[in-house]
Amino acid sequence: MSTLYDFSAPSLSGQHVALKDFAGQVVLVVNTASKCGFTPQYAGLEILYHTYKSSGFVVLGFPCNQFGQQEPGNADDIASFCEVRYGVTFPLFAKVDVHGPDAHPLFVYLTKALPGWLGRRIRWNFTKFLIARDGTPLRRFAPTTEPAKLVPAIEGALEQK
Repeated sequence: MSTLYDFSAPSLSGQHVALKDFAGQVVLVVNTASKCGFTPQYAGLEILYHTYKSSGFVVLGFPCNQFGQQEPGNADDIASFCEVRYGVTFPLFAKVDVHGPDAHPLFVYLTKALPGWLGRRIRWNFTKFLIARDGTPLRRFAPTTEPAKLVPAIEGALEQK
């Protein structure tokens, strides 16, 4: 059986990151975009990260340009936007596809493990996947779910050892 830790992805700066580096942490995987109506959720995601990182929680942002071409920039543009506009300090990865023939294997895995309203398809930016400390997917949240609404699920996952 696969877990989050079986995957890797290039960081926004181009370095190879094995997701097993996050073993033992509760992880929130989010497909993000800089020009989306949900983009202000970056602020809430950063609050979650700062609030819970000392307890073993991390947010992993995966920019995606598949929905309305809302992430058109290159890695430098994305990094600058996230840092300047929202003070993002959680890990960001290189742009990925989250569905279709070129979908990143992580998102193929997550959508199979946690299908949504439209089955395995991710319907828009800021779909969120909560991952347990052992790397198994726990819960999927819609793009419309504000980060603050994830607090009970995050706290519950953090309590599980």
